[in-house]
Amino acid sequence: MSEPKSIHLPSLRQGVCLDLDSLHPSDLKLEKLKKSLTEWHFHGHTTQSQLHERIAEAHVIITNKVEIDAAALAAAPDLKLICVAATGVNNIDLIACEEHGVTVVNCRNYGTASVVQHTFALMLSLANQLPANRELLSDRKWQKAPHFAMLNHPPMQLAGKYIGIVGYGALGKAVAHLAEALGMVVLVAERADAETIRPGRVAFKRVLKHADVVTLHCPLTAETRDLIDANALSLMKPDALLINTARGGIVNEHALLDALLSEKLGGAATDVLSKEPPVNSNPLLEVSLPNLIITPHLAWGSQQSRQLLVDQVEENILAAKNGTPIRVVSH
Repeated sequence: MSEPKSIHLPSLRQGVCLDLDSLHPSDLKLEKLKKSLTEWHFHGHTTQSQLHERIAEAHVIITNKVEIDAAALAAAPDLKLICVAATGVNNIDLIACEEHGVTVVNCRNYGTASVVQHTFALMLSLANQLPANRELLSDRKWQKAPHFAMLNHPPMQLAGKYIGIVGYGALGKAVAHLAEALGMVVLVAERADAETIRPGRVAFKRVLKHADVVTLHCPLTAETRDLIDANALSLMKPDALLINTARGGIVNEHALLDALLSEKLGGAATDVLSKEPPVNSNPLLEVSLPNLIITPHLAWGSQQSRQLLVDQVEENILAAKNGTPIRVVSH
């Protein structure tokens, strides 16, 4: 990602928001965004069959997860600016955008506090074996127990444990800060394909071998797709925990399920899946395991984070209108 000094954009007047409902707009303030352009068309949801017609006359597109490919760009000859209402831009054909002269901007660091909070909610739930311990109540086993405490599923004390952080941007650094407050030892992973190890980083495979908890905070790219595959999982400790609040495609879900079923991994928690929503199901959804927690991509979604996201979209549009786009994405 880079910030050019100046990109000349013609007058931006008409905007189309393709999937506003994905931001849960009922508790958001949208007035400033709606005033950023002369004319707006807001759609709660847009299918691929509706896409070309809706963007045919647009100068600006806002999309969260709707895919914008070369065919869509060809159908929108007046398009000059794509505002991605997210950080990840894997749903945008950046090469085609460059060929069509379309500037792509995204939003950044809007959900850091919310995602970090959810990361530790998942981590602590696994470490304290909350799903398994809750079952003791559902089965009335505690009510029949001879002692005051049931330690069938004792907690893992995180203090003194090694946490491996894969992806050391704003999120990774915030996770490291909180982990240190819990008394954990932070290992920052170097890129898996790196030839040299930067100061303060640890070789990726070494992190997998030594970490008691591995948490993912890197973007989904060609290099990180299936980063955590069967081979990577085989390097991890059999009682280690894997946390993913990044993107589902970073973890090979079949390999993860195999590792859990064969008890080669202590537990896993993910807020993301490779296909969302999982309309055709997902291997991780086909099982019920006490050491597997899945949440529906909500880590980023506090009201505060979503409002900041909307505010950044408005800032991006106004900056582009002034001829100095910010948060510009390059491929």
